[in-house]
Amino acid sequence: MASLFVNELTNIDFSYLDPHRGVVGESWYLDVQLYGDLDEQGMVFDFGLVKKVIRQYVDDSYDHKLWVPTSYTGCTVEKESNDYCRVTMPLSNGGHITHYGPSEAVALFNEQSLTKSIFAKRLEAELLALLPHNVKEIRTFLREEEIESAYYHYTHGLQKHQGNCQRIAHGHRSRIEVQLNGERCLDTENALANTWQDIYIATESHIESRYTDNGINYLTIGYTAPQGRFELSLPACFCQVIPYDSTVELIAKYLAEYLKKNNPGNSYKVKAFEGIKKGAIAFA
Repeated sequence: MASLFVNELTNIDFSYLDPHRGVVGESWYLDVQLYGDLDEQGMVFDFGLVKKVIRQYVDDSYDHKLWVPTSYTGCTVEKESNDYCRVTMPLSNGGHITHYGPSEAVALFNEQSLTKSIFAKRLEAELLALLPHNVKEIRTFLREEEIESAYYHYTHGLQKHQGNCQRIAHGHRSRIEVQLNGERCLDTENALANTWQDIYIATESHIESRYTDNGINYLTIGYTAPQGRFELSLPACFCQVIPYDSTVELIAKYLAEYLKKNNPGNSYKVKAFEGIKKGAIAFA
């Protein structure tokens, strides 16, 4: 058999439910290798079609979604006739997270937990069914961006976005860089990243209720966007509420203003990333 490979075919930005960490934003590179017989062009599969067929399938099926391990004990999924569903995940602290929205905003896995190997096995079977018969095997490799400095995992939703960023629970694994008076400040970067390690960034105007259940304080975030109605209820300890929409531009602005407020005699430059190789810069 012959083979071909495409590294960094795409990157997947998503969030997943975890009973210990809550709702966790993640970003993975996807590399692929295809094995099979050569076709009449002398190819296993055309590179242009690899990018079109495989990348499009992954983007449509898994990118900017909430991934749910539905076999975890106590996890429930209630599907409605209008193609909405309600997912509830119990947490190890005795609380829970509930997500409500269009079914297309979630990816359901009949698993106890979610790992790269579990996802790779599922994705390989799905992709192989899309490819021509001369392709006999596909292997997928998932990896994080190599980050030597501070980073954090965050989840958010952008009500006004016309694309899939409007989904209320999608996320990213993101670097954070801070300059203090023109010099890189690793201590500040680490402090911010540690504080926001597995955070949901909520917009103040999207909070529909605050309540206490079984001794745990909760927030319910909700809004209607072009794709439909979205709601998310989760313990307040997993949330950072900001006065802005949670675009990366406004996240950077919020962080710069926060640092300046606590240290008014200094100047700050914040470089906030949204997943891999993109982001925004703010000054205060």
